[in-house]
Formats: sequence, C-alpha cells, structure tokens
Amino acid sequence: MFLLLKPLLSLHDLSLNLLSVMFHGETLKASVDGVGINMSTMWRETRNVFIVPLFKCIVVMCLIISLLVFVESVYMNLVVLYVKLFNRKPEKVYKWEAMQEDMELGHQNYPMVLVQIPMYNEREVFELSIGAACRLTWPSDRLIVQVLDDSTDPAIMELVSMECTKWASKDININYERRENRNGYKAGALKHGMRHSYVKQCQYLAIFDADFQPEPDYLQRAIPFLIHNPEVALVQARWRFVNANTCLMTRMQEMSLNYHFMAEQQSGSTRHAFFGFNGTAGVWRMVAMEEAGGWKDRTTVEDMDLAVRVGLLGWKFIFVNDLEVKSELPSQFKAFRFQQHRWSCGPANLIRKMTMEIIHNKVFLPFTIFHFQTHISHVPTTFLFGSSLATILRGASF
Repeated sequence: MFLLLKPLLSLHDLSLNLLSVMFHGETLKASVDGVGINMSTMWRETRNVFIVPLFKCIVVMCLIISLLVFVESVYMNLVVLYVKLFNRKPEKVYKWEAMQEDMELGHQNYPMVLVQIPMYNEREVFELSIGAACRLTWPSDRLIVQVLDDSTDPAIMELVSMECTKWASKDININYERRENRNGYKAGALKHGMRHSYVKQCQYLAIFDADFQPEPDYLQRAIPFLIHNPEVALVQARWRFVNANTCLMTRMQEMSLNYHFMAEQQSGSTRHAFFGFNGTAGVWRMVAMEEAGGWKDRTTVEDMDLAVRVGLLGWKFIFVNDLEVKSELPSQFKAFRFQQHRWSCGPANLIRKMTMEIIHNKVFLPFTIFHFQTHISHVPTTFLFGSSLATILRGASF
C-alpha cells in the first residue's frame, strides 16, 4: 500500500513546492526518490514550454477579436452614414400610415393597447411615469394602463394607489396591480400582469419603466409600424436623458448609450439584423410574445431573453431613432454599479442557458455573432489585461 501511495505523496510535495515558488519566488529543493530537483529551474522550464505559448495564443486571439470588433464598428458607422445621407428612415423602409378615425367605426379601427409600468419603491418618479402613460394620445376605450407595483414601503404603495385612483376618476382605464411576493423581480411582475383577464383583449403591449415618460404621440408613431407590417414584432424607441448634465458619470453614460442607440441599434434595424430589446420604451406584438413563451424570470435580463426567443422565430424588429422617450440616468455610483452588474452578468447567464437553442436554430448565425461581440469577446481580453497587470505588479515588487 505504501508503494502505491508514495508517488502520490511525492506529487503532493512537488505541487506545494511549485506553488511556493510561483507566489514567493523562493528557490527550493525537493527530493523525489532521492533525486534533487531544482524547483526554480523546473518553473522556468514549465513557463517556457507551456505558459509562454499559452499567453502568445491568447494575445493572438485578442488581436483577432479586436480586429473583428473594429471592422464591425466601422461597418455599423458606414450603415449609419448611409441612413443619414439617403434619409433611410424606418417610415420609408417599412409601410407606415398615420392613424385616422373611421367615421363609421369610430374608435374601433384603433387596436387595443396595454401599457405596463413596473415599479419598485419609486417615490420620486411614479407620478411622472403614470401621468405620461395616461396622457398618451389614444382613444381611452382602446387603452389599458397597468401599474405593476412591487413596492415594499407602505407609504409609497398608498401614494401609487392614490395616483391610479386619481386617473381612474378621469375616465382612464388604469389598473393598480400587486402580488403577494416579489419572485422574479421585474420579470416576475410583468409575467404576473399578463395573467389578468383584461389583457387578452389587447393586441399590442407598450412597456415603460418607472423613470420613463413617453411623449403623448408615442403610440401614434409606433403602432402603425406593427399594424401595416405583420412580420414586425417590436418597435423600439430611443432614450433621451433629462439628467445627462448632472455630473461627469452621467455625461459618460450618455455618450456610451448614445453610441449604442445611434450605431448598434440603428444599424441593426437598417440591416434587418438582430438587435436587443432595451427593456423599456418599446411596443410588442402580443402574438409574437405568446408564440415565444412570454416573459420569463430565469435571468435578470428578461428583455433580452424575450428578444432572442422572438428573433429565433423569425420576427423582425424596428428601431426608430427620432422617436424619443425621456428617462433618467443613475447619478449615484451605487445605482450605476448595480445597473452595470445586471447588464453584464445577465446576458452572460442568458447565453449560457440558450446556447444550444441558438445553435440548433436555422438562423443561429446572427445571434452567435451578436452575443460573441457583445459578451464573449470581452472574456479573453479581460483575462489578458488582468494577467498583464498581475505580471507588472509582480515585477515591480522585486
């Protein structure tokens, strides 16, 4: 038995010595079967044979990925330039006609629209978002406003309920909905809101987060795309930031998100390629949502989850750059950090769960490229820069 365990014990001692050399830079001697081994020499040989070639491969991979991202960025900007030079707005690419009231049918030619407003302890903005939704220019008998309140503060719950009651007294079809728990967070609230009987009569769903305020003509400009183009499932509007000049952090966020909308979203829409739903300020075709399985709370990015599933079914999305919805940027670092954590970890978790579903789909290539560029491409680059920083810091310590 001892003869069988002896090689394992020697390997254990060898591993401990190797780790000691790697982290403490000490030159130790280990004896295996009576033969002395210079651990420092072994480390140099291991580094030259395995680690250096590995890092060279990672560097080449990062260069290739950087080149691909650069080429795609240039391509997207050329598409945006083409849109501007030739005035290729969505109204000219897709069929669009302004909504008009029929003299005989009255408001019956207007489709039923559901507006969902999920909120959670939104003391500062709940009046603005509810008021903006209730002021939308749309026949009151063809519009249902649904406030999904997950607030835990009783005072805020009472204020939101009173605000809904106020608008209900003005003949606005508004419903204040609560649930017993917060399972699934925002996605869970949206999913719960779809279970009510009055939702079944609606053809389209508009969603606005609690800090978003659409202009009165929002539905008048967005809905015609869905009415006259049966292959379109989503109309996404652009965000306009009312607090962009609050501080340096909000100005940096504005620049980043403006590029996202002007380059990534607009070029994706123009090329009829896949682009993600931004989670708010969009109008969905209910049939497309139901076909894809509706809202799911398996990740923290229910918006991208739904968009990917709908896109895999062959539906098209439209981004309207000049259709803007007012919103606010996180002005506190804690809120900004939480938002960025959700935006980065959520998509990575989603692609982990949907990889095989995307690969098995006949239109998987656009989604593979989208997710690779958006999420996977950062992994080797982050590893490279992290390792380089560790190397520099270690070199400075000697």
